[in-house]
Amino acid sequence: MPLRTIGRMVLDRNPSNVFAETEQVAFCTQNVVPGIDFSDDPLLQGRNFSYLDTQLKRLGSPNFTQLPINAPKCPFATMQRDGHMQMGSQPERVTYTPSLLDPKGPRESHSAGYRSFAAPVEGRKLRERSATFSDHYSQARQFFVSQTKPEQDHIVGALVFELSKVDAPVVRAAMLGHLVNIDPALGERVAAGLGHDAPIVPATAAVPTREDLELSPRLSILASGPPPLNGRKIGLLVTDGADAGSVHGVMAEAKAAGVVVAVIAPRLGGVTLADGSKLAAHHQLAGGPSVLFDTVAIAASADGAAKLAAEAGAVAWVHDAFQHLKVIGHTADAQPPLDKAGVQADDGVVALEGDAVSYMAAAAKGRIWEREPKVRTVY
Repeated sequence: MPLRTIGRMVLDRNPSNVFAETEQVAFCTQNVVPGIDFSDDPLLQGRNFSYLDTQLKRLGSPNFTQLPINAPKCPFATMQRDGHMQMGSQPERVTYTPSLLDPKGPRESHSAGYRSFAAPVEGRKLRERSATFSDHYSQARQFFVSQTKPEQDHIVGALVFELSKVDAPVVRAAMLGHLVNIDPALGERVAAGLGHDAPIVPATAAVPTREDLELSPRLSILASGPPPLNGRKIGLLVTDGADAGSVHGVMAEAKAAGVVVAVIAPRLGGVTLADGSKLAAHHQLAGGPSVLFDTVAIAASADGAAKLAAEAGAVAWVHDAFQHLKVIGHTADAQPPLDKAGVQADDGVVALEGDAVSYMAAAAKGRIWEREPKVRTVY
């Protein structure tokens, strides 16, 4: 069926209010535009009903479509009125169409309105599952083998983490039987991470796992390359007496690349740089953990670095950035907290020069995946 695009979602900013613009979002598979129709997939058909029930419960009102984040941008007659948290006024006498009481009320357009795709159907109607739903493993295999090595490592690690919480050995063994059907190496790696020494018994498969499905780079995030710097965020940890040139160099390079800089300081009041200038802080150290930022940098004086190295929270701030494989920029005097946090030199640990060019170039490459075996066990 030819598709006609009449609307799209544009993601061009972060939410200004997470509750209003994220927590209250009501995505629903029932909502489609002309040119798109529903398939006979039983999972989709079930979601067409269940999503609405979920939103009624989660958002607490049948009028959640009137919330700004969910409201249509063009007029749309739902024929709904009243109910909990009704925010509109309906002057019409009736809530149905057609009506002799309101003959000029909204009507469905047979020419421009929604039309279902006239799919040809033949055969007998049976109460049974389609044979195509008997293949439980082929798509999962295609997804796994299409990932890059770091992504596969993370999938294995996540499975080890989750299955480690399963108390019953029989359940863990059963899950391993499914994993080897997806990919033998996947099952063996997870078994090694769990310390499962017994032979893995593959689960009974209704149909064999297909190995002829082509790899799909679109299924991988990393295969698409690092995202652009524009829109990313740097966490810049600064102490009193830090070199002003290094601090302003990071800020200048970040601004030119469209990167946001958040200043973190031991005190929220900010710091006084080596040239006597004041620098305001966005976060106090405990309130601005490094996990919030895409990449981090540390600009410290010798005295400030010594104090950071003696502060458990500052050491944890640096350690978290390193173990999450983030690029870390640092001034020469900032070495003590890096040493205390166990930071080892690699391509992602970059000295801050006056213009911070090398640091920004490293940040543009994204995470330092080669560091991962140094900071955690890769099964």
